[in-house]
Amino acid sequence: MQIRVVVRILGLFLLAYSATLLIPISVALWYHDGEAVHFADALLATVSAGLLLRLAGAGTRVQLRAHEGFIVVAMFWLVLSALASLPLHLGPHLSFTDAVFEATSAFTTTGATVMSGLDRLPPSVLIYRQQLQWFGGMGIIVLAVAVMPLLGVGGMQLYKAETPGPLKEEKITPRIARGARSFWLLYAGLTAACALGYHAAGMPLFDAVAHSLSTVSTGGFSTHDASLGHFDSLAVEMVAVVFMLLGGINFSLHYVALAGRSLRGYLDDPEARAYLGLIVAVAAAVSLGLVWSGFHGDWKADLRAALFHAVSVVTSTGFVTEDFSHWPDFVPVLLLMASFVGGCAGSTAGGMKVIRVLVMGKQSGRDLLRLVHPAVVRPLRLGRRVLPERVVEAIWGYFAAYVALFVLFMLGLMALDLDQVTAFSAVATCMNNLGPGLGRVATSFAGLPDAAKWILVAAMLAGRLEIFTLLVLFTPAFWRR
Repeated sequence: MQIRVVVRILGLFLLAYSATLLIPISVALWYHDGEAVHFADALLATVSAGLLLRLAGAGTRVQLRAHEGFIVVAMFWLVLSALASLPLHLGPHLSFTDAVFEATSAFTTTGATVMSGLDRLPPSVLIYRQQLQWFGGMGIIVLAVAVMPLLGVGGMQLYKAETPGPLKEEKITPRIARGARSFWLLYAGLTAACALGYHAAGMPLFDAVAHSLSTVSTGGFSTHDASLGHFDSLAVEMVAVVFMLLGGINFSLHYVALAGRSLRGYLDDPEARAYLGLIVAVAAAVSLGLVWSGFHGDWKADLRAALFHAVSVVTSTGFVTEDFSHWPDFVPVLLLMASFVGGCAGSTAGGMKVIRVLVMGKQSGRDLLRLVHPAVVRPLRLGRRVLPERVVEAIWGYFAAYVALFVLFMLGLMALDLDQVTAFSAVATCMNNLGPGLGRVATSFAGLPDAAKWILVAAMLAGRLEIFTLLVLFTPAFWRR
């Protein structure tokens, strides 16, 4: 194993990340909010760590292959989440645990928070939280589309042959470089369009830019405690719905649509169709529940709230316009269950991903058919593709690992005296990278014990890293190679 290559690449990542700290420093100086010195300290620490790692890996060729790729992918989120906590610890004076929790939640685009009084926080701290989600979202796209297929993690190899032209390299390093260049402009373009849409809908410019960063990344952080409910604007909510939907679709489809100037790719893709169908079904069910209960006393308000929250939860964004934990009992549970499916593979959304659920559903249907006709031979198809049995096995393996980890995390929280609803929803919202939960974590995670927050940090990272990428590092066979 080429450890020096891994060390050098991590050093490059840290140096690249350190440049992003110039943004909150500039905002702090512009608004004179007194936070520039804290961000400057974090910048110095990050640059120092990056240079040390770069020097430690000097003299090696940066040619990353699958084995080292697992380590780099895991360390990318672990190390950057830890370093990203420094400004939150130095500035708003969060405890070490809270700072790491908040930074990890931001960088994994989870959106769970321990911070309150957002309306009174310095602008530089607010924009820093938002940009962490935005850069984390970009990292997720490159990870999912350029790296995961080559690592063969949990069925993501479905996209190895299906991604657009610049992503067909067999070696990971060129693939990352080409993928990042191809998707960077697309991601930035969607963000700019979202910011313009928010501003045109009546948001102040600062809020429009800040919320665009956490909308396209499906992160869900806001500059206000009331989230998008602060604006009480149908126009703002509809802009959010459009760009949350786009953020939850495979970015390869966006790339193909722009390159071919056609929407045909969206219609032909079975995952995209199922994703949109899921959102329509969840929105309809939530609407019926709210209208039937007369919760708002106005069916138009019920439909508006149902559509917004269905899109927000399925895409794992986590924006809210009201506390849906107070809705009729089955509705919040339905929303939380929908988050387990999540968005499309190759998007910034969390959850198990629509494509995996589709494949598992088709496999279950095929097994039922075999009970009736044991001799039947029927290949498993997804659209026009025949799925290799190895892919189906990997997806079921992912599902089994997901369930096992979920149970372990939940039992860990319950051992810390958290009630069942809180423990279940906290693990669900963190593993699915959603944000809001139920019970004690409906609006904030601040009241949880520190041990619970560390368990949930692990849950966020496991969910974002597709589980296998993290678990493989704990197997002796991986280190014997």
